[in-house]
Parts: sequence; structure tokens; C-alpha cells
Amino acid sequence: MKPGIHPAYGPVVYRDKSADFAFLTRSTRTSEQTIQWEDGNTYPVIDVEISARSHPFYTGTARVVDSAGRVERFERRYGRSGRDGQNGRDGAGR
Repeated sequence: MKPGIHPAYGPVVYRDKSADFAFLTRSTRTSEQTIQWEDGNTYPVIDVEISARSHPFYTGTARVVDSAGRVERFERRYGRSGRDGQNGRDGAGR
């Protein structure tokens, strides 16, 4: 690696205020805001809107999308009634 071309890599705290969740990691990102961590040291803090503690997929509050309804709506809209090849199309382009 060439010296002097890489950004500084150091400790930083990522904080999700909506879930009251924060973790200390290393990153090239930095911030003017700081926070005193559990070990007594002060680190730059970066606030995020979504983390693993607040994302619907990871918290189990994600909605299930009705994909069967979408397929039926597509078939109604374009006049196809399924895979049986009606309406002049048999899947082979005839």
C-alpha cells in the first residue's frame, strides 16, 4: 500500500437513537460530535436512522407482501389465465 493516500482508520461510535442502541467499532468516518463511552474514553459519534435493532426485517415487524395477488392482477391485466398457453401463446412463441 502506498503511504499517505488512505484515510485515517480509528475508533468511532455508531448510535441509533430510535432504538437506544450504540456500538463501538473502527471506521474511516469521523464526526465533530463526541460521546464518552463505557470505557471512559471519548470517541466521535455518528448517528444513524436505522440499525439492526430498529430495522423491521430484524425486529420481526416486517409486512408480508401478497405476491400471489400481484401475479393474479398481472394475469387479469394482460389477459393471460395461467401457464396453459391460452390466448394464442403456448410458451413456444406460436
